[in-house]
Amino acid sequence: MSIDQAITLIEQMLTIALKVGGPVLLTAFLVGLIVSIFQAATQIHEMTITFIPKIIATVGAMIIFGSWMFIMLTEYFKETFVNILKILQ
Repeated sequence: MSIDQAITLIEQMLTIALKVGGPVLLTAFLVGLIVSIFQAATQIHEMTITFIPKIIATVGAMIIFGSWMFIMLTEYFKETFVNILKILQ
């Protein structure tokens, strides 16, 4: 295995991680930002107001993007196993 192959595999891994984790993390970030602005405007600092909307939005994002994320991960693992077989031969 050459350094170029290792760099390519790491690059693919990081790209897939960003693509798969991005929608859920972005959703949680945006909901957290909106809730923080709401709390700053109303001066209500209750911890459950922060966590409940984030949990609901994250579960919703996983329901919406879950099948797409599963397909992306499945394709990545197939490609990775094929590449491992090529490297071993």
